[in-house]
Order: sequence, then structure tokens, then C-alpha cells
Amino acid sequence: MHTCKGYINAVESFGSVDGPGLRYIFFLQGCPLRCKYCHNPETWQGTGGTEMTAPEALAKALRYKSYWKNGGGITVSGGEPLLQAGFVTELFTLAKEQGVSTCIDTSGAVFSREEPVFSRLTSLLAVTDTVLLDIKHIDMSKHRDLTGQGNGQILAFARYLAEIGKPVWIRHVLVPGINDDAESLAKLSSFVAGLGNVQRFEVLPYHRLAIHKYEELGIDYPLPDVPEPTKEAVAKAEAILRTSEYQGYKR
Repeated sequence: MHTCKGYINAVESFGSVDGPGLRYIFFLQGCPLRCKYCHNPETWQGTGGTEMTAPEALAKALRYKSYWKNGGGITVSGGEPLLQAGFVTELFTLAKEQGVSTCIDTSGAVFSREEPVFSRLTSLLAVTDTVLLDIKHIDMSKHRDLTGQGNGQILAFARYLAEIGKPVWIRHVLVPGINDDAESLAKLSSFVAGLGNVQRFEVLPYHRLAIHKYEELGIDYPLPDVPEPTKEAVAKAEAILRTSEYQGYKR
């Protein structure tokens, strides 16, 4: 009996950057963070969007299965997918029965070793092939300033994923003047190098494409004067982070 419904903000049929191969992506409602550069502010609220059961969601995705070459499959993003862990676990369990690759794109901000959260997350990870983990800032206080929350749970989640050997792609949105200084990047590089389960390390350049969403929602855009990083700045960050050393998965 399927009892869990997911709140889905949007879907993308042919995602090419959120996990291996081509992927069907579900963007879920709800997020505990308020990142100043968030490009999906419409997902902040936990309800809304389209209600869907896991079988309904899988049926939508499976229409595109013939395109899932090179390890493609389903990715659940957000928002924060771990807030709807029950729904995602059910969806991924059904997907694995069909031989479909599963991936979550998460900040890890709700991780806890306390019950009942820990059991919910371990059940989800058991049917998850790859975790895309966004680390916003390595410094606790600067992370709080950037997102409204500290990074303790996020780094603990990264360590737990390493502990269980779960394949991970680390992602870092590079924001000029906020997390692009050499000291912060070097600390992040050291942290990621110590994990041992990281397949890819991606620098995602900050962009301003979501400003219109804030205007539509009547929210002040938090970074009105922050420019997008130059190609040189991105290359410099990639060099400090040694991203080229993580080649466990190649496109």
C-alpha cells in the first residue's frame, strides 16, 4: 500500500548535469536553508506544487527511460529532498526494481544521527546510487551568514557518506566576495580530500538568472551587487580545490 505523497515543484525531462548520463529530475518542495544565491526560492515552502504518489512519479519518469544511456536515470533535487525522505525512498525502491539509477541532490542540512531521522535517511541511502552534496561554505559562521544555518550537519553528513562508502559528487557554488577566497577554498579542498568517496568535485559559477523569480515572489534579492565570477576566477578555484583529481565518473 502506497501512502506517501510527494510535493513536487517542477520536473525536468532531460537533465544533463545532475548525476551520471541523462536524467529525469524531480524538484521537490521544502528547504530549511535560505541561501542568498538560491535559484529556486519558489521551493522554500514545504507544501504546494503538485501532489504525487511514488508510483505516479515513477510512471512519469519511465516514459523517458529509453534516453537513459551511460548510467542515466532519476535524480531528486529541490528544495531539499531529504525533507521528503519517505516519498523519495518509496520512489527509489520502485525505481531500483526497474533497474533505474537513482541520485539525490542535497545540502545534507537535515542530517542527524538521532532517531527517527537517522533511520529514515539510512533507508533512503540504501536505495540511492549517488549523492550530489552541495557544500556552500567550509566556515561555520560564514555558512550561517550565507544560508541562515551552520554547516555542522552538512559536514557530518559528508563524513557519514564517506563512512559507508557512498559515491558522492561534491558541488560548490562559487560566489565572488563570499566563498571564493583562497583560505576558504584551501580548507574545503583539504576537507574533501580526506573523505575518500568523492567521484567528482564541481565548481558551479554563481549566476543571477533567478532574480526575476524573487521579483515575482515579492522577495528582495539578497545579492543585488554581486557579479558572476569570471572564467579566470572559476579556473583559480578549481586549481585550489584540485577538482581535476576527482575522475571517478567521466561524461
